[in-house]
Amino acid sequence: MNRLLLILFITLGCPFSAAKGLSATTVSFTDDLGRQVTIPSHPVRIVSVYDIDITIPLIELGVMPIGSHGRISKNGTPYIRSSALLTGVDFDNSDITFIGATNVDLETIVGLKPDLIITANSRPTPVDLLANIAPTISLDSGLDAAHVYQQLATITHTEKRLAILERRYKEQIKSLKATIDTHKITVSVMQPLRGKISVYHSYRSLGRVLRDAGFQFPSIINQIPKGERVDFSAERLPELDADIIFDPYFSAQKPEVEIAKMNAILPGFCQFLSACKKGHYVLVSRDAAISNSYAGLEAMTMAVQAHLTPKPHLDEPIK
Repeated sequence: MNRLLLILFITLGCPFSAAKGLSATTVSFTDDLGRQVTIPSHPVRIVSVYDIDITIPLIELGVMPIGSHGRISKNGTPYIRSSALLTGVDFDNSDITFIGATNVDLETIVGLKPDLIITANSRPTPVDLLANIAPTISLDSGLDAAHVYQQLATITHTEKRLAILERRYKEQIKSLKATIDTHKITVSVMQPLRGKISVYHSYRSLGRVLRDAGFQFPSIINQIPKGERVDFSAERLPELDADIIFDPYFSAQKPEVEIAKMNAILPGFCQFLSACKKGHYVLVSRDAAISNSYAGLEAMTMAVQAHLTPKPHLDEPIK
């Protein structure tokens, strides 16, 4: 089929049935747009339209999609954001087909013959176009990671695997709380972004770890609505001060680049923050911190615990 005819089929609402018959039974599923969608009861050819919030969770649940949205590196190589770091899986060592970056390629998706397409509410490709290729559900990653994982586990019948991942995470938080009096410590998470100081109510996996562990946040952060972000100007920096400050930086860059960006916003910024002056301005991998994956949660739990666990001092007397 030539590309023009393909586009006409999709845009005019003529669904393809290339994957028909892969699942003998169907079920009704209500997605996060409120749509009731008839989907295969046991989907086997899933295409993910969002790498970080759909593809990685599927991989962690033990379900390998046949196609996925991704990113393009500077050398033109496609990759699944953070996946190599968190799961060990990427396009170059799996059978997952790259379907495009910001705007996915509909022709590529058609060629994969999916029996289910999973997208996110934030993605630019219209759900109706995807639904003309195969049954399509949309999930809202802004609700919270637990919601997305539960929905995916329900669709793929991987509830037992999810229960194991959740149990492991709870044990990690329990260990963190046993080591540190978290409720006595204030924390902030911030990062330089386009000349402002970008702050979320909870910075994805890092924010979830800090809140689940019982750390306290400055009121300026708690006032940010859940799931949202506010960009503050430099004069608000002292209000963001805390006992510990975490700054997620791009792992592809050296930490010094992140520090330079902060100094560009406010020269000598460290002198305005007690956490920074005491050596408690902590740079962590943004690739892990921004992921909602259980691997990201583990990495952030370990990073927080390693930094805050009491250290020996040279002047301690020998007993």
